[in-house]
Amino acid sequence: MKGMNSIRTGTALMTMRSLAIDTDEDISSTRPNCRLVSTHSPASIERLQMANNFEHTPVLASEVVDLFADLPVGVLVDATLGGGGHAELLLDAAPESRLIGIDRDVVARHAAGERLARFGERVRIVPGTFGDLVGILERESGFVNGAPIVGILADLGVSSPQLDDAARGFSFRSDAPLDMRMDQTSGMTAAEFLLEVDAQELTRLLREHGEGRFAGAISRSIISSAPRTTSELVAAVERAVPPAARRRGHVATRVFQALRVSVNDEESQLDSMLESAIAHVSAGGVVVVISYHSGEDKVVKKVFATAATGGCTCPSELGCVCGAVPIMRVLKASAVLATSDEIERNPRSRSARLRAAWKLSA
Repeated sequence: MKGMNSIRTGTALMTMRSLAIDTDEDISSTRPNCRLVSTHSPASIERLQMANNFEHTPVLASEVVDLFADLPVGVLVDATLGGGGHAELLLDAAPESRLIGIDRDVVARHAAGERLARFGERVRIVPGTFGDLVGILERESGFVNGAPIVGILADLGVSSPQLDDAARGFSFRSDAPLDMRMDQTSGMTAAEFLLEVDAQELTRLLREHGEGRFAGAISRSIISSAPRTTSELVAAVERAVPPAARRRGHVATRVFQALRVSVNDEESQLDSMLESAIAHVSAGGVVVVISYHSGEDKVVKKVFATAATGGCTCPSELGCVCGAVPIMRVLKASAVLATSDEIERNPRSRSARLRAAWKLSA
């Protein structure tokens, strides 16, 4: 496979990455060869210092590179850039193509700028959300310069550096302010969201993310306690779920996941990104999405399946008589999963689900 020998050498899949959402801030200091768009707002010194330790070794790395192999020369889009791990591999594998990297997290963008500096003007790093893919491509028309968009990657969720930074409030393993924003310069924190949401809506949200019969009790406990820190949120969940009824794993896992998705508007962002990616990728180009929970994966599977049939709902035994025109070819019905070796090196990759589809010619 083109470029794979050099790429796989020395690649250690240790930590997972994901997510992208929205920001209007960027850092102003980065390597001069790697071009970043900047609309300056003050960023904390602590966050910028953290970029030096933002390690991004991508999940399902060889699988992603294989899917992008043999694409024509053009522009690649990493819609959830993170620390630039996937982007680095793709740029190495396609030395004549260019890449737009999108992320709302200023720390991630700074880390990616350092990592991708050696590619010089082949890289354009921009602040933004994957849901605003159309707007970003329009604003970056000068960089695209008429070239086809040949591949789009979205690695959803939250990255290991974000999860491991206690101050971000993504993890129940350390006490911290209940923030959970990917872009800490705008929007409501998770604590503020919980002051606004009612118990009925929170119950619905928790059920969508896998909470079962205790979703209502958990919601009432959270609303009544108005948690401001991660530890207070965990305590509210623990009060609502009897120890004997707790499933394997941490009792608050799905609650934290549901709040992160809501605070960062990930559901509507995903719908918008998928629609835009399918519309804007060129004929023969590929769209690859890695998700980390069943709700996201079901959305991706449904959208790809609809594009693969053109929206046809005719009974399969009769064949299509409605005139629907397929616009994508799906890799396969089931998702691609991490290997046992990768899971052993990186337990967080256990939940990764990869789906891919290629644009058909008109």
